[in-house]
Amino acid sequence: MNTVATALYDNGQIKKSIDHFNLAIKLSDSIDDNYGKAIANITLGNIYNKMNESSDAEKVFLKALKAAKIINENYLIASAYYNIGDIFAYGYNEKNGAMSYYLNALNTAQQIKDNSKEALNEKTHILSDILLSVSSIYLDFEQADEAFTYILRAQKEQESIKDSPFIKSKLAFMFGRYYAQKDALYNSIINFDSAISILSRLDEKNNRKNLLISIIYKEYALALADLGKSERAFEALLSHNEYREKVINEEKVKQSKIAKAQFEIQDYIRDVEVANKEKDVFAIATQKAQTVNVIFIIAVVFLIFSLIALFINYQSKRRLSSILQTQNVQLEHAKNQAEKISKLKSSFISNVSHELRTPLYGVVGLTSLLLKNNELNEQDSKYLKSLKYSGDYLLNLINDVLQIGKIESRKIELQNNSLNIKQMVIDLTDSFEYQLVENANKLYLEFDDDIPQFIFADNIRLSQILINLLGNSLKFTNKGIVLLRISMLKQNKDVVYLRFEVIDDGPGIPKDKQKVIFDNFSQLDRKHANNYQGAGLGLSIAKHLIELFGSQVELLSDEGQGCKFSFNITFKIDHEARIAREGKRYFKERIEETSGKSILIVEDNKINQIVTQNILKKENYVSDIVENGLLAVDAVRSKKYDLILMDLNMPVMDGFEATRTIRTFDTETPIIALTASNIEEVKGQVLSSGFDDIIIKPYDDYEFFQKIIRNIQEKTLVEHL
Repeated sequence: MNTVATALYDNGQIKKSIDHFNLAIKLSDSIDDNYGKAIANITLGNIYNKMNESSDAEKVFLKALKAAKIINENYLIASAYYNIGDIFAYGYNEKNGAMSYYLNALNTAQQIKDNSKEALNEKTHILSDILLSVSSIYLDFEQADEAFTYILRAQKEQESIKDSPFIKSKLAFMFGRYYAQKDALYNSIINFDSAISILSRLDEKNNRKNLLISIIYKEYALALADLGKSERAFEALLSHNEYREKVINEEKVKQSKIAKAQFEIQDYIRDVEVANKEKDVFAIATQKAQTVNVIFIIAVVFLIFSLIALFINYQSKRRLSSILQTQNVQLEHAKNQAEKISKLKSSFISNVSHELRTPLYGVVGLTSLLLKNNELNEQDSKYLKSLKYSGDYLLNLINDVLQIGKIESRKIELQNNSLNIKQMVIDLTDSFEYQLVENANKLYLEFDDDIPQFIFADNIRLSQILINLLGNSLKFTNKGIVLLRISMLKQNKDVVYLRFEVIDDGPGIPKDKQKVIFDNFSQLDRKHANNYQGAGLGLSIAKHLIELFGSQVELLSDEGQGCKFSFNITFKIDHEARIAREGKRYFKERIEETSGKSILIVEDNKINQIVTQNILKKENYVSDIVENGLLAVDAVRSKKYDLILMDLNMPVMDGFEATRTIRTFDTETPIIALTASNIEEVKGQVLSSGFDDIIIKPYDDYEFFQKIIRNIQEKTLVEHL
């Protein structure tokens, strides 16, 4: 049965293959065949490993280990230990854990006592593989001398192996890595050449061969580069990329088959769940009908009162307009002209910001994805961090321009949200990591521990104030220190009085310039200030927002003596808060609660499709993509999704019309609007069209997943009521 299951897997019938292996395991259990159980579990573990299901693979390998220990079969015990070591090394990237399992495998393999020709051959092969794996980890730890001992032992084991070119190529590769770390580069290149030559003669065409050749060429290129042979190094790098492309293409085919199998498995699970829930359908339908009736009655009453209010308001305005019309002709004309200009200005700013934010989403998103790649070298990582910083800087500049417009038109109203203030400032200071490295500054936080954990405040505006003040200090300070100090002035039962101070040891501000710096687009004319960037809006915005909190910004500075910006704000204490609902330390835990959920991405921009899908994939969400609203409606009709991410501006059918159409037959699935427009301009239309939330592009990953998690969990809570 194991042979049949293996053949099914090779033919791409993964689900049937897994079913056969499980059947083989059950059959072995029924007849107490621990040998058969161990063999079946090891083979099943290898299939899970090929599917990148490391956790499932580890579980079945542990079962194989248990069965093999019962019958004291050292070869199977060593094989189980070795395979678990591979999972820790390549699946979990935990080298220390892998080393422990490899050493257990080595100790067990050395105890194999069967002297038959077949058994000796198996022993030699597994010992060689284990010794090379141990030496590889020592080389990863740059412990070349320890690695060399195991490489020599592997070489000795291979002396009795015939017709095993793949194993011999791995040995040559390990010698090459060893000599490279010992700076014996010519010896290293000789061994890399030998390994490549051996592999090139193989007829075998699969990922195992191509992956090893790709890795060897990469190390080969590094060794050639260290020897100054740039042209040959470049050729080796091209060969590395060629074989890497083959690996990627083969992996795509494999993943396609795996995805199909996983879909079949999930489809089976969903069918079972639907069958179990059928008995509750009638009760749920009745409850929903009652809820709809109540909502309808409330909506009708609200509509009637709204119409009456609108009618009264209309009549009053009509009478007033009739009285004043004659006297205000010129004033009305001037007002219309001013409003027209204002609308044109707002429309221009809005359109420009939208057109800038859309490509910025691709730049910032793709850069964030590339930065999560562990294979980046230090130089590439530095370049990508610079690119992301530039993208974030341009986004902040766009937001500052829009913010000034809102302040001037007095459209900003402070919100009153429950806030974990200490966690907020910790997350805020962490966000300046790149800027600190750029100017070689140090940022310190002093937080008064007597401050209540939760307060009521507008967290967005308060963060904006601190970001602008800290950003100003870090921008003009070089190889210096910036301090954020938050202290409690006094506290009574329901109110706390806090003082915020941002202190730096930068160049300071002359007395005669200390009022000018708070004006819009104001910048000091500093000598040698070529590296200072900005539109001159940060301090102006901070000043206006502080005034919205009912306070005044204070500045203590002089030229060459640094700066101290400070202000005092009174906050209400949130006594009802029980748990910290914000903060990135809870982020991973909340993501895991919703991972595996299915999400529909409705987006016409190809780059945005790639960015959004890969960000979701990083956190184990399953996603489908459609490129317009009409296709989204068809997709939701044919498949149940846990959440929909809907772009607003698309061809054929835009996001507003698509959402209104979906709401005619699906009122439960959360729909989040994705837009690069100013949120204040589209918020009303978005909510009235049936959306549940809005995300502005480009977005911060933390905020993006917070909204996804909240909406999915709220939907789950409603379903269980």
